Amino acid sequence: STRRLLPVMSTPEEVPIIRISTKDEFLGQVYPTRKPCILRGVDLGSATRLWTPEYLCRGRKGAVKTHVCPVPQMDFLKKNFAYKTLPFDEFVRRASRDTNPEHFFCPEEKYYLRSLGDDPRKDVADFRLQFPSLAGDIVLPLFCEPEQLFSTVLRMGSAGVQLWTHYDVMDNLLVQVTGRKRVVLFSPRDALNLYLTGDKSEVLDIDSPDLALYPRFARATHYECLLEAGDVLFIPALWFHNVIALEFGVAVNIFWRHLAAQFYDSKDVYGNKDPPPAQRAVQIMDRALKALEELPEEYRDFYARCLVTRVEAKSYSKHIQ
Repeated sequence: STRRLLPVMSTPEEVPIIRISTKDEFLGQVYPTRKPCILRGVDLGSATRLWTPEYLCRGRKGAVKTHVCPVPQMDFLKKNFAYKTLPFDEFVRRASRDTNPEHFFCPEEKYYLRSLGDDPRKDVADFRLQFPSLAGDIVLPLFCEPEQLFSTVLRMGSAGVQLWTHYDVMDNLLVQVTGRKRVVLFSPRDALNLYLTGDKSEVLDIDSPDLALYPRFARATHYECLLEAGDVLFIPALWFHNVIALEFGVAVNIFWRHLAAQFYDSKDVYGNKDPPPAQRAVQIMDRALKALEELPEEYRDFYARCLVTRVEAKSYSKHIQ
């Protein structure tokens, strides 16, 4: 029998690095490109030096809700992790160690913190309010207008933690304060190749994907970079990103609204809900798919292809690269 050859993954593209230090330089040189870029030379204050695990343990009283996973690859779609509440200092101690005698699943389990608002049901995350004793150590690169700022999110994780590939609807800066991360990004134009469920890709292992199950993934162009402590990564809205912590580290995300207010869900406190017009389009499409189910298979296949053709003709951009 003839063996079917699987697709071959493409060689990753490098994310450019540019030395800048001011908002004007960012808005003039980087922002108009609408492509990821590492910013070096940005003044982040003393946090890059001070934020050791020992120092962080003194940085906040009270408890935090953290992701705990028995394996490094966290899968949001299959929920292979659990949410657990720990005192903040205990979380830092566990996350900064390779193994923990006290654990929920196993000694090698991994920890990941994404800070929340004071009331997660109605408040957006503001790192400066939730961690005031740490906020004085860092100079946040607020390269947007004050009225555009949406949230500032503190992130910490164990060495080895890998977060699922997803997109955000807002522009953001990933400020790597301590530790190193590997970040792999995909253009919004590759949405068809990433096997999406909502805003997340079903392809969990991006380095050794099951190309028999996800053959189109091989067509996606990877953009890859290594973030060092002090680096700032610009991630434009809708760019997919997969983040792997190479060591224990701390980062702060700065999200801002770059579109008009009507393009954001007013009840969205996490900043990850699709624009209301897109939500309505998805609901209409779901109803269209339900209607197609009434047809015999041959007709359902034919009219589904016709719909795809209409969407491509009417909505695909011929100008965006």
